[in-house]
Amino acid sequence: MWDGEYTVRIDHLKPLNYLESECQQMQKICDRISRLRENDNLENAPSAMLKYLGELKRPYLTEFEEKLLGFIEQEYGIVVQGRFNTDF
Repeated sequence: MWDGEYTVRIDHLKPLNYLESECQQMQKICDRISRLRENDNLENAPSAMLKYLGELKRPYLTEFEEKLLGFIEQEYGIVVQGRFNTDF
């Protein structure tokens, strides 16, 4: 059974040439998506949206994408008054 992980040699990876600030922004987006995906009650539509956002080839979200992610976070109780809720 496949566990969802790939192993690749470093020479098979393509450099993305992101600035440090862009890497940090990408990590924040990844963390937000990961928190939501851990929810056992995540429905199909938000799950598909998170999959899309996680596959973006850029280190930022558009204003609309940010609103969608924020909405999903609110619906699942991840954001409290504009801040991340880490007590879940």
